[in-house]
Amino acid sequence: MKPVAIFRHSATEGSGYISTFFNEHAIPWELIRIDGGDPVPFDVREYSGLVFMGGTMSVNDDLPWIPLTLALIRDAYAKDVPVLGHCLGGQLMAKAFGGVVTKNPVKELGWGRTEVADNATAREWFGNARAFDSFHWHGETFSLPQDAVHVLSSAHCANQAFVIGKHLALQCHVEMTEHMIREWCSVGAAELAANAASPAVQSAQEMQAQMKEKLPELHRVADRLYRYWSRGLAN
Repeated sequence: MKPVAIFRHSATEGSGYISTFFNEHAIPWELIRIDGGDPVPFDVREYSGLVFMGGTMSVNDDLPWIPLTLALIRDAYAKDVPVLGHCLGGQLMAKAFGGVVTKNPVKELGWGRTEVADNATAREWFGNARAFDSFHWHGETFSLPQDAVHVLSSAHCANQAFVIGKHLALQCHVEMTEHMIREWCSVGAAELAANAASPAVQSAQEMQAQMKEKLPELHRVADRLYRYWSRGLAN
């Protein structure tokens, strides 16, 4: 089986729980360190799937790898290679498919309830789950591209996820681990302090105090999403 390409855009936003899932299910994967200067692959057929992680930049920034990534996502769609995006990765997918990325009304930083849409596509991906506590760390949001099916929302961000065929774009972070949360709280301390008054922002202490309770549920949701997505991996 060809490997799944996992794209890292910032050093602190690596593969997280999805690499654990791939290892447990004997799915080969390769980390492409965009933040380390790795080139965006030219031939999508070298991979069985593409996974895009988060990042501190905006998809609207003038960065040389962004147009190449958008073209790669469109090529993956054309060649039926499944794409999965987390936060920045979901925004890259939205822009590649014709959506727009704009400022969200408020920043969402920390744990927050995420509602599953009442439609057949959402039930295919999320099963019987109607809501779950996801992790959030974003200040922008995407619009829904043409032909996208809306599958997730939250009180402070209407578009938390969409599906187009076998492709899943997430605004929220289902890939979190305890190490990642602690690291983000450390490197993002100034951002947390600057937005402490927002109704969608938790303190570092609140985030970390809830990890033991909320991470197992988040991983169960991630397991289902990753398993369903993996069924479409290209041969």
